[in-house]
Amino acid sequence: MAHFGYDQGVFAGALISADFIETFPRTNDPGISGITSSCFSLGAFFGCLASFLLGDRLGRKKSVYVGLTFNVVGVVLQIAAYHLPQMIVGRILNGFGMGIISSTCPVFVAEASPYHIRGRLVVIGSLCTTVGFCLANWMSYALFDNNGPFQWRFPLAFQLVFSFVVLILLPLTVESPRWYMLRGRFQEARAVLMRLRDSGYDIDSRDVDYDLRLIQEAIQDEQSAHVSTVDTLFWRDPSQNLRRLVLSCGTQLMQQFSGVNALGYYLPTLLIESVGVSSTYARLLAGANASLYLGAAFVCLILIDSAGRRNLMMYGSVAMGSCYLIAAITLREAEIHPEQKTPLGKVTVAMFFLYYFCYGTSFAKVPWVYNSEINSLGWRTRGAAAATATNWMSGFAIVQFTKVGVDNLGWGFYLLFAGFCWSYLPIVFLFYPETSRRKLEDMDEIFRSHGGILVFGDKTLTQRSRPQAFVEAEQRRITEASRPVSASAQESRSV
Repeated sequence: MAHFGYDQGVFAGALISADFIETFPRTNDPGISGITSSCFSLGAFFGCLASFLLGDRLGRKKSVYVGLTFNVVGVVLQIAAYHLPQMIVGRILNGFGMGIISSTCPVFVAEASPYHIRGRLVVIGSLCTTVGFCLANWMSYALFDNNGPFQWRFPLAFQLVFSFVVLILLPLTVESPRWYMLRGRFQEARAVLMRLRDSGYDIDSRDVDYDLRLIQEAIQDEQSAHVSTVDTLFWRDPSQNLRRLVLSCGTQLMQQFSGVNALGYYLPTLLIESVGVSSTYARLLAGANASLYLGAAFVCLILIDSAGRRNLMMYGSVAMGSCYLIAAITLREAEIHPEQKTPLGKVTVAMFFLYYFCYGTSFAKVPWVYNSEINSLGWRTRGAAAATATNWMSGFAIVQFTKVGVDNLGWGFYLLFAGFCWSYLPIVFLFYPETSRRKLEDMDEIFRSHGGILVFGDKTLTQRSRPQAFVEAEQRRITEASRPVSASAQESRSV
């Protein structure tokens, strides 16, 4: 995930590098500059589609290996590029790999985590994105005085470090126990859960048996209620998989249309053209902003399980929209009163900084947590892949048209994002159930027992603590189980 954040920051610096522009002069055209940046997101979109189709067959670890392979090939093509088509192909392949990884890793972490700290662990994974973004911005500033190809080729090459670190550490990790259970591989699931629960050699661990039983019952319930794809698409599915898919995709759509990638890929450019600062100062501000963003991500790590997913998204909606409104007003006033451009520019920069803090404590992390937990086990990989594909395709659209939007709309471009952000408040309040402090198997109870799409009037669906109704439903499922979990029973079932 650090690779994703690093790419956001590193290409922002490359776009304003004199040697990069000299090597690829066509990037002076806003449309060409947009496609050169956004093709990474387009490749990632197709990577998510590949994960949607193959993720459950390959498993979580093999999917990451496939993604890393495309990452490495794409980065090598970018480093060696002297012609724009090669650069674009490299970014597309790099993005394809990132699409697979970004849709797999949150699910991987969520399925292997205890429910009471699941949100924090998924946020830690997403936090790596912020670390990469911060590192890229400071590297861009540090290399500013180097006007040769090293200024942008070395930062692009540095992406390989992330891939090699993962290649070294990934063999030391375990596969998802829920994926093993889904494939009928009970013994391996049990061994993995014993490692994750630190049960050592206690083969009679009650906690492990209990968790296995919950997972098995969830799988059996889902399989017994299996309906055709057509019924799922027409909302005739007791598990409401389509509704869950729409909710998870919605979080990622809201994240991207908050405008974060508009600032992420173009912040130095926007500071130069909209605010009027120098190129050196723009890089310095981008680095400082990335550090603030990193601090905000740590705040989110503390709040994600205590404040709840709904509250963080609603707070972020209001706060981010307000930042954009003030930035738009100050930019408009600077056009009317050019003599006040310097103090008004400082206010605009402050709003960009504040926006990143508000975004970092809300929509930067919550969507990745939400789409990794809201879907049923059978749809979790596909749901996360569809949600992440929504993220990447939305990011592609935003990045593609940011430069053109700023050139043609000016301050009105930021006002547009203010409206988008404010619209998220009623959407989250009305339609999004709380998922913090719930077990992954509780999600089935949410959608099977509460058929209405509106959640705001039901305390069970909105309270932060785990509802007693879910605890009782869990006990009921265990009590009603007709037979104990056994390896032979599992391996005789056809999944």
